[in-house]
Amino acid sequence: MSLKSGTFITRSADETFELAYEIGESLQTKTTLLLDGDLGAGKTVFAKGIAAGLDIDPADVSSPTFTLINEYEGRLPLVHIDLYRLPDGADTALSLGLDEILSRKAVTVIEWSEKLKEFQIADSYSVKIEVLGDNERKISIF
Repeated sequence: MSLKSGTFITRSADETFELAYEIGESLQTKTTLLLDGDLGAGKTVFAKGIAAGLDIDPADVSSPTFTLINEYEGRLPLVHIDLYRLPDGADTALSLGLDEILSRKAVTVIEWSEKLKEFQIADSYSVKIEVLGDNERKISIF
């Protein structure tokens, strides 16, 4: 994995997108990003930036709240998962086939990943997005 850990402050959705774009552009191999943050914090904006960095049109990426899982082809495939409407727990992960998804050579972005707290995901990065103000976000990657 090639992602650096750190804390970043963005002051607009565009800056959040740009940060994620740079991360997506740097990815060279299978990577799993676990996104957490309040509703409206910018998780989908972040996912769109990752997509753009993988040479995927960000306009094609939307919150997959109703379909749960969307896949996009780019320099590396992107699997975008949104667990907002699902119950917490490992059973949810298993019912989605998460083991199989995570074994693929793809970038996987999971929104609301805190719902998987009982399901262990090895070799992943946690991305916490905190709202500091109307447009300001604190993004911690570890």
